[in-house]
Amino acid sequence: MAPSGSRSFDCWRVLYWIPVLFISLIVAWSYYAYVVQLCIETIENMGEKTVYLLIYHLLFLMFVWSYWQTIYSKPMNPLKEFHLSHVDKELLEREDRRESQQEILRRIAKDLPIYTRTMSGAIRYCDRCLLLKPDRCHHCSACDMCILKMDHHCPWVNNCVGFANYKFFMLFLAYSLLYCLFVTATDMQYFIQFWTVDGKTHDRLIQYLNGLPDTQAKFHIMFLFFAASTFSVSLAFLFAYHCWLVCKNRSTLEAFRAPAFQHGTDKNGFSLGAYKNFRQVFGDEKKYWLLPIFSSLGDGCSFPTCLVNPDPEQPSIPPGRNPSVKSAGESHPFPPKPLRESQSRLLNNGQTDGSEDRDKRGTSNPALTIEKET
Repeated sequence: MAPSGSRSFDCWRVLYWIPVLFISLIVAWSYYAYVVQLCIETIENMGEKTVYLLIYHLLFLMFVWSYWQTIYSKPMNPLKEFHLSHVDKELLEREDRRESQQEILRRIAKDLPIYTRTMSGAIRYCDRCLLLKPDRCHHCSACDMCILKMDHHCPWVNNCVGFANYKFFMLFLAYSLLYCLFVTATDMQYFIQFWTVDGKTHDRLIQYLNGLPDTQAKFHIMFLFFAASTFSVSLAFLFAYHCWLVCKNRSTLEAFRAPAFQHGTDKNGFSLGAYKNFRQVFGDEKKYWLLPIFSSLGDGCSFPTCLVNPDPEQPSIPPGRNPSVKSAGESHPFPPKPLRESQSRLLNNGQTDGSEDRDKRGTSNPALTIEKET
């Protein structure tokens, strides 16, 4: 007999799928309302009907494909090199002093591409997954695991949105918005016909209503317009917000709380310019940009940062100064760690114009303590 705790956990997992089921039912109904009730039953012009059906099914296919990919793409977890070995786990458990524990974590992290810290300046360590968190990695309480470049946990897809499926999530927002806008635009004239009355007398009203399609078609046409237009407004705001995040190379979590580095917090620490930021999510090959096929650059564990490499968004260096020569007393805030091949290519390929003001950077280094995140 399975323990009661296990049954309770399975019950909650089933409840998590309710938002996905709701969206699926709405989409299935919209397909019936648009294809059958509007295009087949209501529209009489064969050319208009054919064009509407072709465009609709193209948008519907891309929308469902990207939604499916967002739901069923497994979140990527940190590589094995970020997990503590059995010996390191025992050493960490035996130490009672935080400074000694931090020394162990610093020793492990010195050969890893980790640049971010906790708000107190400590090495980011997850005591549930027993690993050093890579940059931009966070522990999801819903999934109970560390997710690479975690953006947020989305109940509408019952999945974490992160490095593995952020491109799919962006395409899902884009195609769902286009889907709703197309349905709204093509359904509008028939929705207006339903509400427009040619004359004011009761007899003319009855005559007009009798001239429209049957009551079932009227109902679907009316509510299809309301649903599509309502979803269009909410999706437009959400898609615009995530487009801004992509251009700034931030996640939703980083937009609310800027990532912390050794010198302090910096909300633009990972920004390389709008075009390079876009390529980091959608990849180098343009033929894959509009397809829900994984093409993001990197491995999700390390990211190029303007704090380690020249920032294309920073103002140009004054003439006469050699950028490779540091002034006296100026030290590099991070240990020299190699970037992944795709990230080096991203940094070295082209320049992006534009400048952005930086937050003032602190120079103090607070005492390092372990800050466990769950």
